[in-house]
Amino acid sequence: MKQRLITAVVAGIFFMIFVLLGGEWFEAFVYLIATIAFIELLRMRKIAKYKIPSVVSILMLWGLLSPELGMINAMFDVHINKTDILLFSVILLLSYTVLAKNRFTFEDAGFLLITVVYIGFGFLYFLITRNAQDVIIEGHVVTGLAKFIFVLVVIWATDSGAYFFGKAFGKHKLWPTISPNKTIEGGIGGLLLGCLAGIIFQVVSPVNASIWIVIGVCILIAVFGQLGDMVESAFKRHYLVKDSGKILPGHGGILDRFDSMIFVFPILHLIQFI
Repeated sequence: MKQRLITAVVAGIFFMIFVLLGGEWFEAFVYLIATIAFIELLRMRKIAKYKIPSVVSILMLWGLLSPELGMINAMFDVHINKTDILLFSVILLLSYTVLAKNRFTFEDAGFLLITVVYIGFGFLYFLITRNAQDVIIEGHVVTGLAKFIFVLVVIWATDSGAYFFGKAFGKHKLWPTISPNKTIEGGIGGLLLGCLAGIIFQVVSPVNASIWIVIGVCILIAVFGQLGDMVESAFKRHYLVKDSGKILPGHGGILDRFDSMIFVFPILHLIQFI
């Protein structure tokens, strides 16, 4: 528990430094952690040994992470978009299944494509949210940074509430075959604490004109944050690993810490909250 707490504090401070710096510093940091999270999934499935599809997939990941492809298009005098990147990568990966004489299978190619989309778009919306233009709500300037921190606060409050409520009151398993330690009571506690944190943030530094919209968004964050956590747990359960990696002592890998966020940020973008 002590090691887990120390890692959480140090890693949290380190992460927030890059969030506050923004710009190229934050972009480079997101590229780094997204790449590590992707490699963690490759190792789970033991695809990392296939060098060519691994490299192709990482390049595809970096292409998806780029908020704007204008620089790439100008550099190489081309006109490509993210759909082109995905399509070209599909062709390369499927071609490799033939060249590798099915040692690298169609299932492996499908896993890489799903993983690239899962990780790539999840972390892409980190960048889009952080770099969002300022908006004025009832005379109050709301920055991309403010919305980004709002989402982090609600997610972290949800995680804390789920953990402590689960420890104190947890009796009914939420989904024992996927994540045996999670309970219904913990999930409810996480939802309540996440909403409370979001309401307090809204009172101190408004991120929307309506408190009811904020509460609704907090509920979405709490639900999809916990769902994202369970999706990553399902990956680990399927591939028989305890943690996605070992880079964070007491916590596991990068994906273990960012699984909720890469589910939540795309959802909030879809409902146009960020």
